[in-house]
Formats: sequence, C-alpha cells, structure tokens
Amino acid sequence: MAKSIVQEFTKGLWEQIPPFRLVLGICPALGVSTSVENALGMGMAVTFVLAGSNILISLLRNVIPAKVRIAAFIIIIATFVIIVEHLMQAYTYELFLTLGVFIPLIVVNCIPLGRAEAFASKNGILPSAADGLGLGVGYTLSLCALGALREILGNGTLTIWGDLGYNLTSVFPSFQPFAFMLQAPGAFIGLGLMLCVINAISK
Repeated sequence: MAKSIVQEFTKGLWEQIPPFRLVLGICPALGVSTSVENALGMGMAVTFVLAGSNILISLLRNVIPAKVRIAAFIIIIATFVIIVEHLMQAYTYELFLTLGVFIPLIVVNCIPLGRAEAFASKNGILPSAADGLGLGVGYTLSLCALGALREILGNGTLTIWGDLGYNLTSVFPSFQPFAFMLQAPGAFIGLGLMLCVINAISK
C-alpha cells in the first residue's frame, strides 16, 4: 500500500509531469511564468486545488451520480479555487493581482478536472491525495523552471519570493537581457527548449 502511494506521488514528478508529459495546463504555464515568484504562487494554488478536490471527490465517488459527475466535479474544484483565491487576497495580495484571471481559470484547467475523472473518482482517499499532490508538485516545479529560464534570460534577475532573489546583471555586467523572453513568443520558445531537453533526457 505504501509503495503504491509513493508511486502515485512520484509519477507526477517526471512520468506524468503535466505541462510536458500530459500537455495540460499550458495556458497558465505560459501566462504566469515571467518570474519564479509568479510561477511558484500559481503552482502552489494549483497544488492546493488538486489535492483538495481529489480527496473530496474520492470521498464522494460512490455518492455522486454518474450522469452529473462532471458538473459535480466542477463545483468541487470551484469551491477549492474560491478558497485559494480568498487566501491569496488575504495574505499575498500583490501576487493575487499579478496572477489575475489565471486563478479563477483553475476551475476550467484540464489538470484538476482530468485527475478527478481519470483517477480520484475511481480510487481511494490516500492514492487520490498522493496523485493530486504529486502532479501539483510536478506542475509547480515545471512552472518554476520555465519561470527561472524566462526571468534570467529576459530580465537578468531571479526573484524567488518578495525581496529574496538575485540580480545577475550585477555579477555579469556585460549581460544584455533578451526582453522578448518575457513576452508571449519567449514563453513558447522557453517551453520548446525545455521540452527538447526533457525528450533528450528521456531517450
């Protein structure tokens, strides 16, 4: 049982890492990954929603009628999104303003709904919790890696959280940032480079 739970958690860290393996959650990944701080905030929000909704859907899987399961899943996911939205408004208001519309869009993000339908509605509480946490952590790491790449190349900085970060231009004064990396084309280029590296490692 313990081995199974560990496997459900670790699969989201590489084998089924959402943006690169499952090709899910691409829109917020490209939209908020202009810095590590934004990516970390979005990743934590998605992880909270994934884990919470997986657990609750697993608890109610024998109660929810099959004909209305998708509507029920969306309501459950929306509940956790509202919770995380209010928490961010209360404790990280600047980050909440920065992420903007991408927070409520978690409701229609394919990752929570996909895991609800494919896994949580068919499995017990502990495996569902491990599945949600694993994919959430994998998604967070993916966003942070993409955010770091874009921020370093596009701005010459690495902002981890608040005032915690580094200004790389002070270490490498001759470095000229590529400003387009912070724009939409840079997001696609960064994602493509990371996909290339992941595929090369896998082969």
